[in-house]
Amino acid sequence: MPKLSASEPFIHAGCQIVNSTFGAYCEVGQGSHVTNSHFGDYAYCARLADIANTSVGKFANIAAMTRIGPTDHPMAQPAQHHFLYRSSYYWDDVADDAAFFAHRASRRTSLGADCWIGHGAIIKPEVAVGIGAVVAAGAVVTKDVAPFTIVAGVPATPIRRRMTEAQEQALLDIAWWDWAHDRLRQALQDFRQLPLDGFIEKYRV
Repeated sequence: MPKLSASEPFIHAGCQIVNSTFGAYCEVGQGSHVTNSHFGDYAYCARLADIANTSVGKFANIAAMTRIGPTDHPMAQPAQHHFLYRSSYYWDDVADDAAFFAHRASRRTSLGADCWIGHGAIIKPEVAVGIGAVVAAGAVVTKDVAPFTIVAGVPATPIRRRMTEAQEQALLDIAWWDWAHDRLRQALQDFRQLPLDGFIEKYRV
């Protein structure tokens, strides 16, 4: 496991990074593609993730072979093919369709802090996954996911909440994902050893 850095993301071999930025202690798994996106502090993705036009929250956990913010083809025109918008690939006398690409890039996906995106999951453009939510392996998420909710299936549907509403609100109030690095270190044993209610009792504001 690499030693992660506060100043530079750890980007494994074979990645393609385009117009994207990274906070502290971020990692991008081998062979991943990240385009027009931002990773908040401590966020990571495992190998072969494909992430586009996405705001990735702090501490987001993104498993291998996920597809987040996948780009769409035009469906209202007579054809859906690349030649409509990647026209320069096919003719020397015509430019690509800049307006199409600008619209595509504007359709942002949002992942909340400490969410967990399971292996092979797909999250469509303009979907928001809430803080602490879980997207099961292989799920296809087409609608927003509430904080601390587990979703699964195709299309993804809620399975259950991770905790009670009172516990959820307490964690939102504590907002440990906004703590400084040193404070996280000081609380590490409590993260590891305290049950959820014990952690809430100790750190409730």
